[in-house]
Amino acid sequence: MTVRRMSAGLVAAALFTPGVAACTTTGDAGSTATPSATASGAAPQVDSDAKQALLDSTREISNGNFRFSMSGAGSVAEGQVHQPSQSAEMRIRLGEPTDDLAISLDLVHAKPDSWVKLDLKGSAATRVPGVDRLNLGKYQHLDQNRIQGDRNLGFDFDQVDPAGSEVLTQAVTEAQRTGDGTYTGTIDLSKAADAGSLDPTLITALGPQGSAVPFTATTDAQGRLTELVVQLPQSGQAAGQEIKVTYSDYGNATEATKPPADQVVEAPPELYNLFD
Repeated sequence: MTVRRMSAGLVAAALFTPGVAACTTTGDAGSTATPSATASGAAPQVDSDAKQALLDSTREISNGNFRFSMSGAGSVAEGQVHQPSQSAEMRIRLGEPTDDLAISLDLVHAKPDSWVKLDLKGSAATRVPGVDRLNLGKYQHLDQNRIQGDRNLGFDFDQVDPAGSEVLTQAVTEAQRTGDGTYTGTIDLSKAADAGSLDPTLITALGPQGSAVPFTATTDAQGRLTELVVQLPQSGQAAGQEIKVTYSDYGNATEATKPPADQVVEAPPELYNLFD
């Protein structure tokens, strides 16, 4: 079994068995043009005010009280982080119902505990080892020792941004303000490998193409980041794709709801093996 990740601090892997059709990518595969690249190949110019505004736009995220969504590569994730209660939750959908394998995960973190409800569908689901112990329709209680540092099942309340937007904005190589609260530019992905919304192996595969990847960003009236869209170019057999991250309800998230005891079982070894 192979693993293709759209990783995030708590975003699960997209899993595909050999020979199984992968999910379709989203975004415009041809959207690889740099917003203001120069034909001469000269170093891009950075509007320092625009870049600083982007850096400042991620500060509120570190307070850990917001709702968010991420999409890309056939994956969609949405949820909330509520640092005051040391809790977070995420709903992840990987693939379409018509795919050979579609995966749904509902993750709940309420320090010091974590739970996940897993649902595997499609003709390839029967080939997943231990599927009868995974598709239970119940939340599986996770061993913190097994998921500590795991980018798929774990959550670090010291690094509360699932997308890593601060890392992405720090890697901006070109930035322009295009309107009231709107920005465009390029990002050097080689400097953003720790961003949860990006797969480090994909960054490596992009090579030099990853040094100037186009992005757009939007902020609200308070200058807080509300949307970041990164246009990944085509690389080898991988089609170009759009990674989109949104933030909302700053300061208005709520404590995650713990699953009721009668809906919880201990996670079997097969669950951890699935994400190794």
